[in-house]
Amino acid sequence: MPKTAYLHPISAGGTQPMASLGGLLREWLPRQRWFAGKDRPLTDLRLLSMTELFPGCLHLLVHTGQSGVPSPGGTAPAGDCYQLMLGLQEHLSPRLGRALIGRADFGPLAGLTVYDALQDPRSTHLLLERLRHPGTLGPLRFESDASVPVPAGLSPRLLGTEQSNSSIVYGDAFILKLFRRIQPGINPDLEVPVALAGQGCGRVPAPVAWFTTTDPQEATLGVLQPFLPGASDGWALALRALAAGEDFTAESRELGRAMAEVHLALASALPVDGYAENGRTAAAMTERLESAAHHVPSLRPFVTGLRTAFEALDTCDPGPAAQRIHGDLHLGQVLRAGREWFVIDFEGEPSRPLAERRSAHSPVRDIAGMLRSFDYAARQRHPWRPEWALRCREAFCAGYADRAGWDPRKKHALLRAYETDRAVYEVLYEARHRPDWMPVPMAAIERLAVRGA
Repeated sequence: MPKTAYLHPISAGGTQPMASLGGLLREWLPRQRWFAGKDRPLTDLRLLSMTELFPGCLHLLVHTGQSGVPSPGGTAPAGDCYQLMLGLQEHLSPRLGRALIGRADFGPLAGLTVYDALQDPRSTHLLLERLRHPGTLGPLRFESDASVPVPAGLSPRLLGTEQSNSSIVYGDAFILKLFRRIQPGINPDLEVPVALAGQGCGRVPAPVAWFTTTDPQEATLGVLQPFLPGASDGWALALRALAAGEDFTAESRELGRAMAEVHLALASALPVDGYAENGRTAAAMTERLESAAHHVPSLRPFVTGLRTAFEALDTCDPGPAAQRIHGDLHLGQVLRAGREWFVIDFEGEPSRPLAERRSAHSPVRDIAGMLRSFDYAARQRHPWRPEWALRCREAFCAGYADRAGWDPRKKHALLRAYETDRAVYEVLYEARHRPDWMPVPMAAIERLAVRGA
């Protein structure tokens, strides 16, 4: 039996366990794909909450502080809260070698090997058992939809493809997403699918179980949803079509219809009165542009031209009413199973504050995100296939118009502004994380900087 390390209550924010874990986590955290601050030194690490999920497995929320250059607005980078599941054993099984974090030499856990419990099938199996039996465990609260039974004994499989979270597939029947960066409040990836399920919208898999915490504040930690076996994401399908020299317009048109259905259901499920304030939207977009140009010199020659896209918002048609939207829509956020499209991952951009991700926006923002994604896909083939992307963009908008009752292409100023804002975001992201991809958004920047583009 592995030696248990949770021998007595440890208060939130306590220092005792960090005497054992602090040094190990300082080295391990920045190497994880979901750790957001790889470009800045880790200067602070504090325990916020600690709960024994079961013997030999601890659930932690930790606060990380990092040094960095203040943004143009003068604010220093804020700290982050991360969710961890740590396994503790005297001797680690060789099959868990890749999960190793290190051996604790000091403090109350001295002599124990610490590892990432999400890579341990035993731990992930027991986590599902917690979700199958709603209740509380310290500050953790496990809840479920009693109308959807979750069988026992489903085989767990950790996925390795996500960037900002961790997901476990159980028996090709359910998928559990565990959020890594935790912010206070209900996560949209729980709130929105629950609301859409209430509207009978079948385009979004409905949550069947979830867990939250009350310490240090109310927050969503994970969501279990039906898994769609055999489904392919839109990105993989688009690249497959490009590689085969095939058209993708029929799929794009159906995807546009599906997204319009989701937007219509969202407008009913989570109603918001009024229209987006274009003046405030333009100011926020301009501020993001100037901040990005401050960090990415190659963007600076285009700032004047790009500003005209935002300035046009002051006099253009306000477009559709503001409502809840997806917030980070692209081809990787949609799945095709059989002949149907499904929309997933309503978390929004994890780097943005939760309050912003839960607020109302123009649905044109989602449309612009998908149009940019078609451009990204077309750029994966050499030579570049701009006509392929253009046909997909046209088909997507046509399908959306068929179902929504209004045509995004006729909201030219709005669409240009939101597409410009998205391209600016992409430039900053690629400059920080994938410099080799910079030509993709920069080609859009050159196009969008021309008035009337």
